[in-house]
Amino acid sequence: MRDQERREARPEDAEGARGRSDVVVVGAGILGLATAAELLRRRPDWNVTVVEKEPAAAMHQTGRNSCVIHTGVYYTPGSLKAHLCREGRLRLIDFCDRHGVAYDLCGKVIVATGREELERLDELHRRATANGVTGMRLIDEDELRTIEPHCVGIRALAVPETGIVDYREVAAALQRLVVACGGSVRFGTRVTRLERRRQTMLVETDRGAIEATFVIACAGLHADRLIAAEDADEAVILPFRGDYFAFRPEARHLCRTLIYPVPDPQFPFLGVHATRRPDGEVWAGPNAVLALAREGYRRRDLDLRDTWHAVSSRPFWRLARRYWRIGAAELYRDLTKGAFAAAVRRYLPEVQNGDLVPAPAGVRAQAVRRDGTLEDDFLFAGSDRVLHVKNAPSPAATSSLAIADMIVDRALETFGVKPVA
Repeated sequence: MRDQERREARPEDAEGARGRSDVVVVGAGILGLATAAELLRRRPDWNVTVVEKEPAAAMHQTGRNSCVIHTGVYYTPGSLKAHLCREGRLRLIDFCDRHGVAYDLCGKVIVATGREELERLDELHRRATANGVTGMRLIDEDELRTIEPHCVGIRALAVPETGIVDYREVAAALQRLVVACGGSVRFGTRVTRLERRRQTMLVETDRGAIEATFVIACAGLHADRLIAAEDADEAVILPFRGDYFAFRPEARHLCRTLIYPVPDPQFPFLGVHATRRPDGEVWAGPNAVLALAREGYRRRDLDLRDTWHAVSSRPFWRLARRYWRIGAAELYRDLTKGAFAAAVRRYLPEVQNGDLVPAPAGVRAQAVRRDGTLEDDFLFAGSDRVLHVKNAPSPAATSSLAIADMIVDRALETFGVKPVA
């Protein structure tokens, strides 16, 4: 199927490949593809071209995550993230139903292992209630054992609406939809520069230039490198690598669904959790450490340009001063398998070091404000012909269809264009 999709998206099949397109969308992650599909829904008269430097879709953040369909438990009530997560979850499930993408609403538990976490757990319950999450309940240790027999905790929040899906398959379905609606997807095409002309944008790539009326950039880890003059703020993109470990087959029975710790409110990451995946595997992770390359999925991966960009920025050093204790703990857990396993044993005490084997890592693009605080909302930059999505924080995959709707709203308003559909 993937080979067929690539043939459908060959450059010679696309009008955009011959040098002209109404809109170029940069990036074939789930957000770029969802945006292209939404553009074509509203403007079926437009030629829309998606350009992607990799040989296939969803090879970075989209294809390297926990596969979780989130519900909106963690987010501030009334916030954009809370709204987009709830709306996006419903739209994602509907999309999967209509396009034959398998998913499983297996539920999850957020487990408090100490009394100091009970107040935070109650706050999560309050937030989730305010955000419209249904069917959840606070449960005691005995009821927790009926859901996860090998899990320990003094109280937990059970969230049955949570699910899992392979977001690579969602992206593949979006790619097919884009092509079916008359759009095109060009793989192996790296955008090197965006040049503004009098009435158009010139999208320069390593396979030739495309003249476009408008550009929407969903470039993820490389978003800031395309922004240039359109960037109105001083936030920088820092890559955080998240390592995962897979449970050996004989230990997978220790986790039936999804098990999360109570997150630290000082840090925007959710902590090391154990999650069953669509293929039946169980993974634990991720941690969060600064990656020395934007696509550095191994500890030894080093890109001098990426590293210099990070360590030479004031936001990085302000972030380091603010979170150095947490950062040191994350780094120790990254370098020490026993420390990683110990984090899992807080709620799954039967897990032994030998039960865990390395699994593929992911890298998260995180925007950091100039004062060193982590940007937890969406950031855009642009002008009348180009819109950059600079920061699309978790749960961006769950929310992707709702986010795409918002991006297209903003883009059409920015471009001064009305929808025809």
